[in-house]
Amino acid sequence: MSDSNFIDYVKIFCKSGDGGNGSMHLRREKYIAKGGPDGGDGGRGGHIILKGDKQLWTLIHLKYKKHIKAENGGNGAGQLCHGKNGEDIILRVPLGTVAKDAETGEVLFEVVEDGQEMILARGGRGGLGNDFFKSATNQTPRFAQPGEEGIEGWFILELKVLADVGLVGFPNAGKSTLLSVISAAKPKIADYAFTTLEPNLGIVNYYDDKSFIVADIPGIIEGAHEGKGLGHRFLRHIERNSILLFMIPADSKDISEEYKILLNELKQYNPELLDKQRVLAISKSDMLDDELKKEIKRHLPRKIPTIFICSLTGEGIPELKNILWDALTDDYAMHN
Repeated sequence: MSDSNFIDYVKIFCKSGDGGNGSMHLRREKYIAKGGPDGGDGGRGGHIILKGDKQLWTLIHLKYKKHIKAENGGNGAGQLCHGKNGEDIILRVPLGTVAKDAETGEVLFEVVEDGQEMILARGGRGGLGNDFFKSATNQTPRFAQPGEEGIEGWFILELKVLADVGLVGFPNAGKSTLLSVISAAKPKIADYAFTTLEPNLGIVNYYDDKSFIVADIPGIIEGAHEGKGLGHRFLRHIERNSILLFMIPADSKDISEEYKILLNELKQYNPELLDKQRVLAISKSDMLDDELKKEIKRHLPRKIPTIFICSLTGEGIPELKNILWDALTDDYAMHN
């Protein structure tokens, strides 16, 4: 994992710029011995901003950038000269990045659109110059306001993969093989558990130039909601998927029980995940005859679409695409 380019968690220290001080200045000219106040305001401190970039898919560019400091605002000056604003620092992040306060764990915001800008640490306001404070009763104020300090602290950035369909299943359920068959993605595939250690995205071409995105995410294990195995790192990513495609291999000891365990892990982590539409695919079905399929189907949940597939032979793949597309368009219509 240490040499992986996929980084979905970073912790960074940010310090936004301090605001510049307002100026306490009195106007002095050759023929005007005692001019009025003309101190300008201080400039705003620089913000630290997150900006969504659809070309990025990882936080690796921030992994070694632990301390980020924005520029301070300039001080005000006489002749109503305002200090310049501190330069903002813009950090580009992948879509699906969640910003949190590292100390409290509070979610501050999520970046979900290309070009979207959100302020992570706001720069301090500039202080007001003495010109601001003049009044009928105090025509020569001899004070100005200091600039406001910037914000500093530790922040956590977490990436949740944005995809239409998330593949849910135990390790070695055939998720990577399916993704390689229905899209141009080339995930690592082997006949042992935990081949997939990071999410892989594939674009599935449907009819008439329609397409949708499928995410092959690290395999879940029992106890994942407690952080076992890849734990929360896996579960975080499926929060972003519209449809959950459960995959259970035909040679599983108890398909129905395996499905219940997967559901329970999702429920324990976040009960809202059970509100998402589900599809169940029995993979590696080339080892089953029609009679075995009928017997297995008797014990499967009746309320969700179920299909027998084999990625190697192509069995059920076109039908699976149809089911997923129908589920996606239903989901879109429901939320619009």
